[in-house]
Amino acid sequence: MNYYLLFKALHLIAVISWMAGLLYLPRLYVYHSETKDNQDKIETFKTMEKRLFFYIMNPAMFLSWLFGILLIHSIGFENFSYLWLQLKSVMVVLLTFYHFFLFKCLKNFSLDINNHSSRFYRILNEVPTVLLIGIIFVVVFKPL
Repeated sequence: MNYYLLFKALHLIAVISWMAGLLYLPRLYVYHSETKDNQDKIETFKTMEKRLFFYIMNPAMFLSWLFGILLIHSIGFENFSYLWLQLKSVMVVLLTFYHFFLFKCLKNFSLDINNHSSRFYRILNEVPTVLLIGIIFVVVFKPL
């Protein structure tokens, strides 16, 4: 069995799931931050945000990292000398920091604290898109 291809397929599935959450959660924050004087709706958003983060995003992030590391292991850790892999790794670390920033926002919303406008969350929602584009181009074109 070709473990490299297996790890690659599982890595892609996990990354797609993680990205779906990274793109959708800030959109929920936009709607949540715009909701005023409707406690039922606010509680619904809290439930949706919590389930998305803990049941989809966290496992997907963990599996993305796991299968990414297994992929690197299967091609050899000496490949970290390639610029493309270093750039991809930096962008993945940035996505991970973004993930945990979204968790901080989740905690604040769960405590009925929101320090940001819906516009802030709309702009924040573009971060994973930009990083995803960068990652794809780096992996496909593999610059020196």
